[in-house]
Amino acid sequence: MFPYYTQRDVDVGSILVEGQANMQISRSEQKRRIKEIVNLVAELVTLPIPTLNRSPCSDEIKLLLGDAGKLKGSGRQRHVKYITKLIQDQSLEELYDFVGQYRGKALAERKQLHTLEFYRDALINEAIEQRQVCHENRIDWVENWSSDTLAELKTQMPEIDIFALSRLSYRFAQTRNPRHSREIFRYLRSIQELRLRNDGHKAKG
Repeated sequence: MFPYYTQRDVDVGSILVEGQANMQISRSEQKRRIKEIVNLVAELVTLPIPTLNRSPCSDEIKLLLGDAGKLKGSGRQRHVKYITKLIQDQSLEELYDFVGQYRGKALAERKQLHTLEFYRDALINEAIEQRQVCHENRIDWVENWSSDTLAELKTQMPEIDIFALSRLSYRFAQTRNPRHSREIFRYLRSIQELRLRNDGHKAKG
């Protein structure tokens, strides 16, 4: 079951969400994202230095990655955590693509799925909160409600149907039926897969 969190539970963001600094994310979500970056750095330090020198990193990070690769055990772990701290607020898409060339696409694909889960959860929690506010103020709440999360998501995935997602989140907030949550995730994943296919066609063209 996905986590519910409210404005009181979130720590206003120190971590970028797909290049956006304005999304509020829970502490558990921040920890999970840090763990993802740790895994990314751990993969990078296993690459040979000539390969690292071609990575889309600053010269300082390249040197640190090379040094970490020479270490083992707790020494390497400390270096990995230090490098993670240095890069955690940067856009990492190019690094995920770079690692994917040598270590497969699993890391990037897992990150993409987690991003969709985050947006799904943020939308559902916003819907629950909006329903409560409308109830307390005796205001009619409608399916086509205005969502800050969807406005943000639209900048990331312009192809989304805002009304379809607002309707699904409305139904979940009204019924708590997990089927609507799953439908939101499936819809977002279908849009993501469409974008990936289109990007692949463009690359071949």
